[in-house]
Amino acid sequence: MHFHDDALFPENQEKLVITVAPYGPEWELDDFRDDLPLTMDEHVQAAVDCYDAGATVLHIHVRELDGKGSKRLSKFNELLGRLREAVPDMILQVGGSISFSPEGDGADAKWLTDDARHLLAELDPKPDQVTIAINTSQMNIVELMTADDIAGTSFERPEVYEAYREMFVPAGPTWVAEHLKRLQANGIQPHFQLSSIPQLETVERLIRRGVYTGPLMLTWVGIGGGFDGPNPYNMMEFIRRTPDGAVLTLETLMRSVLPVNTMAIAMGLHARCGNEDTLWGRKGEKMTSAEQVRQLVRIAGELGREVATGKEAREIYKLDERYADADATLAAIGFAPNRKPGQVGFTHHS
Repeated sequence: MHFHDDALFPENQEKLVITVAPYGPEWELDDFRDDLPLTMDEHVQAAVDCYDAGATVLHIHVRELDGKGSKRLSKFNELLGRLREAVPDMILQVGGSISFSPEGDGADAKWLTDDARHLLAELDPKPDQVTIAINTSQMNIVELMTADDIAGTSFERPEVYEAYREMFVPAGPTWVAEHLKRLQANGIQPHFQLSSIPQLETVERLIRRGVYTGPLMLTWVGIGGGFDGPNPYNMMEFIRRTPDGAVLTLETLMRSVLPVNTMAIAMGLHARCGNEDTLWGRKGEKMTSAEQVRQLVRIAGELGREVATGKEAREIYKLDERYADADATLAAIGFAPNRKPGQVGFTHHS
């Protein structure tokens, strides 16, 4: 991304889109019962509370009544239907993992089979987005967690800690290409959750080969454990390599969430918060998802940056746009054009 001399002036920045992830599938209910929803009514109320606080993108998981993360698409369909009525202006973004909660003591934190994950393209009513990982990688979400982060939570149990320590994201090339094909065919926008520059480069190659032809919605996920860590040098290099036409959100975990989001807001990027990312405000003090959203709205106000309404967020996300081919996609996103036969030197759009 290119930063002009006036790029940090809020009047020259897009309005802020806040993504909230208030369903915390990795946590057990007793870890923060005041904020983690169980019943369908509680799931819907969490969305309403976060929307009223200022969030316009809702990252969705859903629980069964036993407290475990649901793997039933019918449960997601039920929630999506309720959310369309309760928060019609919110962008509904289903987490592409569906669920990664361990099922019982010592169980592995397993993702669903490839075929089951493809069924996310068949959700009814359909979500606006489904998140997608690129390239199979380790996802050890406890690597950066401190003793304070897990104090008093289920992660203090060794079997739970080990399950998440050994977790990985299956996202091989065959599955990715097929999943992108199905999502696009059903009018669902992929939201790329990327951990590093190599994954961004793979996305660029998919676009250059015409596998994906739409707006580029990215989240840089700086959670360590196989992903980039929340190091400003990692973050800035990812930002530098992101094309100007992309929409970029920054995500990290635990008490790195607030400083990283503050930097995102100041730089004209977009923010993500919620109990899936952190349970904490100040050290030792829990903070609900809606409280985290209100905090970001306040910081944006201090910086003079406006927060997008639901309608404005949908325009920023270009939900209804698709492009004719690879060339049109590269031009719209801001990547250099493909090399034509016999063409030498660096390529650029005229």
